[in-house]
Amino acid sequence: MLAALLESTIDRELQYLRGLTATQAAQAPKPGAWSPKQELGHLVDSAANNHVRIVRAALEGAYTGPGYDQDAWVELHGYQTMPWMELIDLWYDQNRLLVHMIKRIPAARLESPCTVGGGAAVTLTALIGDYVLHMQHHLDHLLGRETVTRYPQ
Repeated sequence: MLAALLESTIDRELQYLRGLTATQAAQAPKPGAWSPKQELGHLVDSAANNHVRIVRAALEGAYTGPGYDQDAWVELHGYQTMPWMELIDLWYDQNRLLVHMIKRIPAARLESPCTVGGGAAVTLTALIGDYVLHMQHHLDHLLGRETVTRYPQ
């Protein structure tokens, strides 16, 4: 079910991301805000960080680890200078790998406790669900949708 949720999200949103021009993707909505390229880059970083969390929880039965400095990661990767279509492909491919891996997690391991950045422990199921919700929030925002999925900060 979790893999299907992630898969349907990325498959549905791919066409909309590809519908943005490179010029649109490079423009920040206001000074100091991320451009769509940077925001999608943030989702690439989120996929990388969550990949490690999910794998460790699935293999080790628990995960405890740090959060990450989102702005610093986006800046260091230089997403603003990457070609838009390559960035979309990177985001899509990383998430396809996550879909494939999540399908293989034994059901018992979905209850593994996960603690990120000193926050409260949640199950691996909740961590994966939160990952998809976080992604949808950012996709709605970067695509300029009237309604942006609410994501608790």
